[in-house]
This record gives sequence, structure tokens and C-alpha cells, in this order.
Amino acid sequence: MYDLTGFQRDLLYVIAGENEPNGLAIKEMLESYYDTEIHHGRLYPNLDTLVNKGLVEKGERDRRTNFYRLTSRGRREIAARRQWEGQYLPDLTSD
Repeated sequence: MYDLTGFQRDLLYVIAGENEPNGLAIKEMLESYYDTEIHHGRLYPNLDTLVNKGLVEKGERDRRTNFYRLTSRGRREIAARRQWEGQYLPDLTSD
């Protein structure tokens, strides 16, 4: 996951947290988090990159709507990233 941009990592996390979201749902979740508009020209090329890297699978729900889900490799990459982050971040939920 070291070779991904922050935006691509955020895409992975959003996809991981949802049940086969479509592009519009992913876009809306990221817009809510970033508090800015995410353009299609940014979203879909980055999703395609994740698909090409084998982290995300793209499926067709109908002729107009695709869905995205993590591959087993994508899940392993997120787990490894969370473990790595845990080495450096204290438990932020306790005082």
C-alpha cells in the first residue's frame, strides 16, 4: 500500500466499509469526508488504478452501474497498514 496516494487509500477504506458500493456512493462518502466536490475525472481513474493493482474488484450491477469490492489482497493490505499505523499511534480513545 506504500505506493498508493492518500486518496487511493481513502477509496480502499470507503469500499471496505460498505457492501459493494457503486461509484456515486463512494463519491458521496468521500465528498462528505473531504467537504469538497470529488470530480469524476479524479474518482474513476483512481478506482481503475486500484482495480489494476488487484486491490479492488469492479463488477457490473446493471448496464449503467458498476460496483466495487475489495479483493482478498486489498483486505490484507488494509490489515497490514492498520498494523503498521498501530505501531506509531497511541490509543486515541483513552485519556
